[in-house]
Amino acid sequence: MGLGSYLIYIALLMIIPIWAQSKVKSTYKKYAKIATSSYMTGAQVARKILDDNGLYNVTIEETRGTLSDHYDPRKKVVRLSSDNFHGHSMAAAAIAAHEVGHAIQDAEAYAFLRFRHSLFPIASFGDKTSFILIIAGVILQATNLILIGVIFMAFAVLFQLVTLPVEFNASSRAMTQLVSSGVIRNNEERQTKKVLNAAALTYVAAAMVAVAELIRFVLMFVLGDE
Repeated sequence: MGLGSYLIYIALLMIIPIWAQSKVKSTYKKYAKIATSSYMTGAQVARKILDDNGLYNVTIEETRGTLSDHYDPRKKVVRLSSDNFHGHSMAAAAIAAHEVGHAIQDAEAYAFLRFRHSLFPIASFGDKTSFILIIAGVILQATNLILIGVIFMAFAVLFQLVTLPVEFNASSRAMTQLVSSGVIRNNEERQTKKVLNAAALTYVAAAMVAVAELIRFVLMFVLGDE
């Protein structure tokens, strides 16, 4: 890979995630100003959908940060950032419903979610150590070390790829639940989908970057190109 091509490659790896994050923030900011017809807070939306699905054991907590919303499968808790916990907006409803979508997946033992959970320990280890192993292998000219690093990186990339169906499925469940529960009306579906689609971009971007990096290091190992 020539210097010019390498710089373009590095630029793309930087630009894609930045663009995805910018898209999420701008879309969220826009729809955080538009209230749903039901005028329910994100916490109320989450509680209603959980109760409608018989998940009375799952609790809801407010958490610090912006867009720090997530579902904790170990403690069975949906955590919503303050703006979404208290907000009445389409953005708050969409994000709350999305996180509850993960809780529903957990309750139903959704296959991709279970697979992602099983991958997490080795993927986390690989994400932290793969670059160190590969760089050490290059410096020491130890191909076996590079190979081990590439294998660990592959598990981290696989985790990113498995995350995609998990997130898309949670968004699909969110839309179904928001409409069936009466939180949003049919004419609000389009705006709500925009919030969910923008959020999905971050996972797509992360997966694209991870795959590109893996391919580069696989080629480095196969071709001996440093």
